[in-house]
Amino acid sequence: IFHLNQTYRGDDARLNVGPKGFTGEKYGGASYWDTEAYCLPFYLATHPPHVAEQLLRYRFNQLGKAIENAEKLGFQDGAALYPMVTMNGEECHNEWEITFEEIHRNGAMVLALRNYVEYTGDDTYLQREGMEVAVAVARFWAQRVHWSEHRGAYVMLGVTGPNEYENNVNNNWYTNYLAAWCLRYAASLVECFQGDVAKAECDAWMQIAEGMCLPQKEGSAVRLQQDGFLDKDLMPADALPEAHRPINQVWSWDRILRSCFIKQADVLQGFYFFPDDFTQAELEENFDFYEPMTVHESSLSPCVHSILAARLGREDKAVEMYLRTARLDLDDYNAEAYQGLHITSMAGTWMSVVEGFGGFRVRDGIPHFNTMLPCSWTAYAFKLRFRGRTLEVNVKRDGVTVTRREGEPLQVCINGDTREI
Repeated sequence: IFHLNQTYRGDDARLNVGPKGFTGEKYGGASYWDTEAYCLPFYLATHPPHVAEQLLRYRFNQLGKAIENAEKLGFQDGAALYPMVTMNGEECHNEWEITFEEIHRNGAMVLALRNYVEYTGDDTYLQREGMEVAVAVARFWAQRVHWSEHRGAYVMLGVTGPNEYENNVNNNWYTNYLAAWCLRYAASLVECFQGDVAKAECDAWMQIAEGMCLPQKEGSAVRLQQDGFLDKDLMPADALPEAHRPINQVWSWDRILRSCFIKQADVLQGFYFFPDDFTQAELEENFDFYEPMTVHESSLSPCVHSILAARLGREDKAVEMYLRTARLDLDDYNAEAYQGLHITSMAGTWMSVVEGFGGFRVRDGIPHFNTMLPCSWTAYAFKLRFRGRTLEVNVKRDGVTVTRREGEPLQVCINGDTREI
């Protein structure tokens, strides 16, 4: 929390959160999608709304550059592709498989808008600036797909998903699912705020979203990471000799790309972002399929798996992954702490407690807490801001209390029991 607060205070919309903060020179202090996907919830829950709004405005102010980035790749009509790495809105990354293919980052910009409204209850930012970003991103997705007569669906070819141990794959499930959600969300904003977008264009977005190719293993609920994933030699990461870990420092890239091993949550990233879109049974089947093959060689990985394990009631795995994210640099799991500390992993530590063990999520404008207290813990507590209130959550052996410290009364749901506090 110290490092997160030291790294960003919302003083200037030209600033963002570097992956190493002020602790090391790797990544050069540039901005990544890590901010929107992992850091924004911390600032929403622990600071006044204007701090998180400054992070949203950082991307809005760079929308013109994002449109230029897309134009360089042949997109048109105001389609925007936000950079993977940037200081001023221009793409700074030098690897084509990231710059041109890891386009799921575009969706994180729109997810940030959703999260802002869920935490603050204030949709005026969407009307002022947010809708323009969502529309430009939707136009990118609409042009990035094409209709496949063979598949009978809209397909997206040549992408890299969050799992960067795969490049140039077709129909990455997470990217396609996120793109479809962005298209629907942008259309809903245009309808809500009567945006200056033709109805025919919104209808086309909805048609693409409904017809998006979403690979799934036949006869099961497993969403396939991408086309052809089942052709790999599937084996658990536990089968790797200790001398081969981390594989990105031992194996050739040729060997990594051919393997089944997953750097960080990919399909499971989608299950984390959209928890209400899937049943508990679907989450369980996908977790059991992908987590054993995940090597967690990204600071973005353990926290997502900790949160999902907590949702499944798997205490041992939730604690294991929590300790992995909390102690990532202390124990130097990935043998790279000399390059600086992982600010995103620190945000992930907070997320693991609040969203994982605390079970916090927003449903229909009501904060829900579905708590877990690990056997090795006696208690834990946290505070968060929510729609003009400050809530204090205490989880102990003898029960759970949620206390309103500031603001007007509101409804909360604690382990399935909805009440007013």
